[in-house]
Amino acid sequence: MAEDYCFFGKDMLVIKPPKKSPIVLRATLVIFAMMCGCMICSICLKQISTHVKPPYVNLQKIKQPSDFSGIFPWEKPLAHYPKPKTYSRKECSCNPVRFFAILSMQRSGSGWFETLLNSHINISSNGEIFSVQERRSNVSAILSTLDEVYNLDWLSSASKNECSAAVGFKWMLNQGVVEFHEEIVEYFNRRGVSVIFLFRKNPLRRLVSVLANSYDRQARLLNGTHKSHVHSIDEVPLLLLFCSNSKQTCPSAYNNDLIDAVLVQATVLATYKPVINCASLINDLEVIENATADALEYFRSTRHIILYYEDLMNNRTKLMDVQDFLRVPQRNLESRQVKIHTRPLFEHVENWDEVSKVLNGTKYENLLHSRV
Repeated sequence: MAEDYCFFGKDMLVIKPPKKSPIVLRATLVIFAMMCGCMICSICLKQISTHVKPPYVNLQKIKQPSDFSGIFPWEKPLAHYPKPKTYSRKECSCNPVRFFAILSMQRSGSGWFETLLNSHINISSNGEIFSVQERRSNVSAILSTLDEVYNLDWLSSASKNECSAAVGFKWMLNQGVVEFHEEIVEYFNRRGVSVIFLFRKNPLRRLVSVLANSYDRQARLLNGTHKSHVHSIDEVPLLLLFCSNSKQTCPSAYNNDLIDAVLVQATVLATYKPVINCASLINDLEVIENATADALEYFRSTRHIILYYEDLMNNRTKLMDVQDFLRVPQRNLESRQVKIHTRPLFEHVENWDEVSKVLNGTKYENLLHSRV
């Protein structure tokens, strides 16, 4: 019977293995697939977190001007980013602006100096804004005006608007700046306003200029027109009318083809020789001297530079110092104003002998010999 069970046909022994369950195989495949999927997902997530960063991080840094890029640490209080109410600074909104004020006296060269500054493409000096009484009637009016200027909302012919890098004005010592000096010094230091002092070394020449200008207000030597300053060739037609109608004879050197006609205007204005009051001369010079000393003392805590008209006339490299002080790119500065009183001082004073007698032997004797 055993032979009948083990053998089939060609003497071959066949043993059949037991069958495995299909459920076990399927479970193994599912687990393997899940493990592979988890590994793939883990690798993909790591790559995404490594290479993708929020795009707004760098953009936020670019939009903020407070990083003071390219500015030295000591300059930070002086760098401002005004937001005018009347216009937009556009692409210049991230460029810093420096604030300044020119403190001076009438007939000290401040008008000429301001035209030099305004010839710079990035400087706006807005003139003698406190010559108007209402703007200096009290501290509130003064500070409100200053805010308007330094917010770039003060519009004048000198305004460079959105691309100004230095903004200011000129302020005469008799226009409230000394009267309210404590509040103004506090404002200047708080707002980072730099002060440019501009004076004359020779107050006697300034006195001559003041008297001559005061006389021309009444006499109007240029054909009925008062001229505080002589400017460019634009005023030549007025000069021709004056030369043809007046009894004054224009210098022959200037009669042909209007050669340097502007200098003729200066010559005409310089024909008047004032008479100086010698009784009060010493006192007048002391008043000027004390006013200058007081201003320097009141504003000594501010960031400032001291300039003299005579130095600017004789050494134009001083203008480079001014541009460095204002932190603007250096440029060749030009003015269309022409100096009026160019001759030695004794040729511009009617009672020169009397003036010399009063000043000789005093501390003001050296003023008699100044050439500028």
